[in-house]
Amino acid sequence: MVDFDSHVPLISLLSITMPKIPNLTADHLRELARTGAEVTLRRLRAEIVAIERAFPELRLPAGRRALRKSFKQVQTRTRTISAEARKAVSARMKRYWAERRKAQARVK
Repeated sequence: MVDFDSHVPLISLLSITMPKIPNLTADHLRELARTGAEVTLRRLRAEIVAIERAFPELRLPAGRRALRKSFKQVQTRTRTISAEARKAVSARMKRYWAERRKAQARVK
């Protein structure tokens, strides 16, 4: 146990309280941090639910909740492109690169 009333420099206290873990890789540290964040997030969400039950007037309006859900859907949606549009993009890019090669040949 460290006696915090003694006149020990703070640096030496930090070295006592922070043990070194020899086999801790960056990936393992990230996984531990993610696990801790997930636990904290679950705890916070449970606390929000408890507060909303105790004080219903503090709840987000239904419209705000719907807006939050729609943002989530937009983030997960992938864009699709038709075959015709893909051909048009391909033709534009072929012209673009042909012009670049031509300009590069003139410079040399």
